[in-house]
This record gives sequence, C-alpha cells and structure tokens, in this order.
Amino acid sequence: MYKSFDLAAIMNAEQSFRRDFVNCLSGYKSLNLIGTKSKQGVTNLAPFSQVFHIGASPPLVGILFRPHTVKRHTLENILETERFTLNHVTEEFYKEAHLSSARWESSEFEATGLEEEYLEDFPAPFVKISPLKVACHFVESQTLKINGTILLIGAVQQVWVKEEAVGRDGFVDLNLLGTVTVSGQDEYHIGKKLGRLSYAKPGEKLTEK
Repeated sequence: MYKSFDLAAIMNAEQSFRRDFVNCLSGYKSLNLIGTKSKQGVTNLAPFSQVFHIGASPPLVGILFRPHTVKRHTLENILETERFTLNHVTEEFYKEAHLSSARWESSEFEATGLEEEYLEDFPAPFVKISPLKVACHFVESQTLKINGTILLIGAVQQVWVKEEAVGRDGFVDLNLLGTVTVSGQDEYHIGKKLGRLSYAKPGEKLTEK
C-alpha cells in the first residue's frame, strides 16, 4: 500500500519534514568531504552529498550549493582560490565527517580531529585518512534562476586512490575502499555490491563481469 503526497501536501508540511522527505527522494547519494583553504590560510572542511559526474573528457565534477544568502566558507574559498579537494568518507571516520557540518569558528580539521594533508604542492588540504582524494580546479559557476541554488563546476587535476581498488579497465571498487554513502542529510550507509553487468544492447543477454 502506498501513501500519496501531492505538491500541496509537501509544501504544507512542517519545514523539517519537507526538508528530510524531499532530500530522500533521489535515493542514496555520494558523500564527499570538500577541503578548502582561504586566502588568509584558514582551512575548511565540509560534507557534501551533491557532488556528481559531469564529463570524462575532460574530467569534470559538479557541486550544488544552497543559495549564497549567508556565509558559505566552502563556496567562498573555492571562488577566491579556485582550488578544492574531494575526499571519500569511510566507516572509520563518518562521525567526524558529519561533525564537520557544524558551525565551527575554527578550522573543521582541528575541531573534528581529522588530519589535513598536502600532496604535490596542491594548495588545498586533503583528508589524510581518506582512501580516494581528488584535486580540483574551479572552472565556472551558475546560479539557477528557479531557486538561487549555485551549480559549481570543477576540473579534476589529479587523483590519489588505493592501488588495489583500481581495475585494469579503470573501474574503481568502492566496496573495497569502504566508501560511505548518505540518504537524506544524516543517515549513512555502506554500499553492498549486487553485481556488475555487461553493456546493455538490444537482443543480447546480460552477463556478470
């Protein structure tokens, strides 16, 4: 049996209910800690579930930010310095990752106990314990007219990932890495592999890779 929610019911619901309900509708989402540093040298770390693939040639990622109506250190640091990092989260430190979303006055690295790391002279900080780290360069941003949400596009400059997780075909085994995913804003999950299937073609039977 289903329960139906029309637009009126969703819009008339309590704000916290609407926020959590709508946030879950797209299903499980990726989770990344974004590392930045201000021009003044203050490091920042924040969890994001709105990071997504845009293209592979060249490699591009998109990030959605809520409207820039209040201080948003991650967004502001990226626009100022044009550099940021993406860091996968594992079960080992998902609570510290969640804690970094609080409104700390100091660096989130210091507040959560997560150790920052700098690789190959890239100016933005990485999370040392993360099994997959991506260095990104700011490309462009667009403000969506419908609700003021900001779409920021970054170009992948370099990737550090545990060697054993990368297959010969380039596939990255997120199960081996222990990458954590999220639903809503505050429920965390570990992925469970069901199967990897062959490229779908009309009339051809699917096979397991």
